[in-house]
Amino acid sequence: MNPVISVNHLHKAYGTTVAVDDISFNVAPGEIFGIVGPNGAGKSTTVESIMGLREPDSGNVSVLGLNPHTQRSAVSQRIGIQLQQAALPDRMKVWEALDLYSSFYTNTIPWEPLLEEWGLGDKRNARFVNLSGGQKQRLFIALALLNDPDVVFLDELTTGLDPQARRSTWDLVADIRDRGKTVVLVTHFMDEAEALCDHVAIIDHGNIIALDTPARLIEQVDDELRVTFEVDGPFSAEILSSLPQVSDISRSGRRWTARGDARNLLSAVVIALEQNAVRVTNLQTERASLEDVFITLTGRQIRA
Repeated sequence: MNPVISVNHLHKAYGTTVAVDDISFNVAPGEIFGIVGPNGAGKSTTVESIMGLREPDSGNVSVLGLNPHTQRSAVSQRIGIQLQQAALPDRMKVWEALDLYSSFYTNTIPWEPLLEEWGLGDKRNARFVNLSGGQKQRLFIALALLNDPDVVFLDELTTGLDPQARRSTWDLVADIRDRGKTVVLVTHFMDEAEALCDHVAIIDHGNIIALDTPARLIEQVDDELRVTFEVDGPFSAEILSSLPQVSDISRSGRRWTARGDARNLLSAVVIALEQNAVRVTNLQTERASLEDVFITLTGRQIRA
């Protein structure tokens, strides 16, 4: 299957500052491809070069088989864009924005159904300045879908949203993919990429330092699972320490933690506790996250 996006040896500098340094990757049809990393890592420059908004100093980019720089008009008709600094005039109404943006494309879908699909039906006549953060983001998504694009670019979509609005927006992004679109998601939130993306490219200092599925990236730095629980009644650690799946058992106050192979630790622990009639409460599993991967690869905290 031919990639929807192909990037080969992309390089972009601003004076002596190298924003993107020899980046290469492919994006498959129908996936959510995440570009993650700290602010200033080169994420937005990479995506803006792919969309044709910035001219790279060197390298080749193909979007839907087209060159976004020499065939920018053709590419713009087939992609949807939500930029990091997107904004509209304060007094512009929701329906006015959709009607205006529809005029930018040769082919569009009716914008009225988009109001209902993205939870903006009752905000049709609301002015942009009066929308909540989540409503503004849903409007920008609707605007990006007006031309029924094959590829949708979402740049720092949930920055500034409260946790509830962030999770709601995640559902919207997944829904775009479920409609058969390819999504390129740019974010510095590792939990967002882990929850949504089929593949993730971690960028830092203009370089891709890791590229794989979230699960495989996590396995590369930590294939250990931790099962934690509290015990109601007597308990001997030997019940679990004797299991071949358990590499370590420790206690902190009332809470016990068993560590071992992520593939079969949980079932072994649960079965052993049940067979020995151990009553446990608040049983949880913990694994490394994509944020742990980033910190392991870079040796420092994610920059805000």
